[in-house]
Amino acid sequence: MNAQSDIAMKTDEVLRVELEVFRSEHRDLDSAIAALAEAVSDQLTIRRLKKQKLALKDRIARIEDRLTPDIIA
Repeated sequence: MNAQSDIAMKTDEVLRVELEVFRSEHRDLDSAIAALAEAVSDQLTIRRLKKQKLALKDRIARIEDRLTPDIIA
């Protein structure tokens, strides 16, 4: 099952809860990346965390698009 069909099958309430969880994870990853960048030069770990953060950002955007009604101007 792909992410779009997964989102389409969930209720708005479930998506809002997931959205908050993903936003929290995104902030946590941002903090972890900043801490690693200052303390250690483990670029591989930093790159992996940045990829995770980007994937979360994409999921957040898809959910926000689903929850935001289309308004024709």
